[in-house]
Amino acid sequence: MSHGLNLFFSVLIVFVLTQLRALVAVSNEPQVPCYFIFGDSLVDCGNNNELVTAAKANYPPYGVDFPEGVTGRFTNGLTIADIIGQLLGFVKFIPPYSTVTDQEISTGVNYGSGGAGIRDESGTELGDCVSFNRQLDNHADIISRLSLLQNNKTYTNEYVKKCIYLSNIGNDDYIDNYLMPNNYPTSHMYTTDQYAAVLLRQYSQQLTTLYNLGARKIAVFGLGVIGCTPAEIARFGTDGRPCVNSINNAVNQFNVRLKPLIHQLNNNFSDAKFTFINFTSVSAPEGDVTLPAKPCCQLRGDGQCVPNSIPCPDRDSTIFYDGFHTTELSNIAVATRAYTGLSPTDASPYDISHLAQL
Repeated sequence: MSHGLNLFFSVLIVFVLTQLRALVAVSNEPQVPCYFIFGDSLVDCGNNNELVTAAKANYPPYGVDFPEGVTGRFTNGLTIADIIGQLLGFVKFIPPYSTVTDQEISTGVNYGSGGAGIRDESGTELGDCVSFNRQLDNHADIISRLSLLQNNKTYTNEYVKKCIYLSNIGNDDYIDNYLMPNNYPTSHMYTTDQYAAVLLRQYSQQLTTLYNLGARKIAVFGLGVIGCTPAEIARFGTDGRPCVNSINNAVNQFNVRLKPLIHQLNNNFSDAKFTFINFTSVSAPEGDVTLPAKPCCQLRGDGQCVPNSIPCPDRDSTIFYDGFHTTELSNIAVATRAYTGLSPTDASPYDISHLAQL
């Protein structure tokens, strides 16, 4: 298995270097005028810093490899959303909603919040978080601010239609909801199949709200292989298998419904371009999700890094940074395949590079 891991990272590093060379050729002008980011801790860039919650990453060793140091990103360096922003041609990182200024909002806003879910209660055992519904409310506020600044509502409406919208949410509806029967009632109320259906109905309504707020180019990420994360493996055990299969099977019931939902939304809204990003496909070599799950940092009981602990020195040869979140190198691999699909299973009907051109 260690040989398989080393081979994976050898291929990954070559792939990443190839993609990064392409970054150098990106024009100084972004491919789209603005970029709006919704989601959970996989894209959070500091919105949770001032919230009363355990789900925050505004301390070392998070940010050890990030140009600006500790910012609230749940990894050692760049997030998936950061890298996609670079690939789209944005020179500066998209700022968090919590600190964004009027001078910054015309290029986009990051609403992501660690612990946030499709359901409002998800993640609340950790403290406060900005659920997807609240993120949509925050986006409505930003659109109003943008309209006032541009002093032309018609112009603003046309302007935001050209932007890229990224949604990466739903993981915490499992990690910090369904898989915590002592904290939440959902696993007592629904089978895994029923829960996936309930989540998708609510997500469909929320994505429709995003459309009604002006979004027309929307990249929607599926959920990751939660059962392969170090924290869930430590908590549930694997019966000798590489991952917690029961968790991955439950999450897959959501993912298999999400792609048809995206195509349904495209049929419902003929002027919109929704696309499905297959997180499992873009994050795993040839579909292999059985690689060893070893975190890079020392873990607290909740799966986050122990404050001020020393991370592993070989961060470019490990998948996970803490109990749930991947390293920058893994994020680069995911983001570049989401941006430029290498396989027909990576994105449907478009990868993000083609979505930007539509």
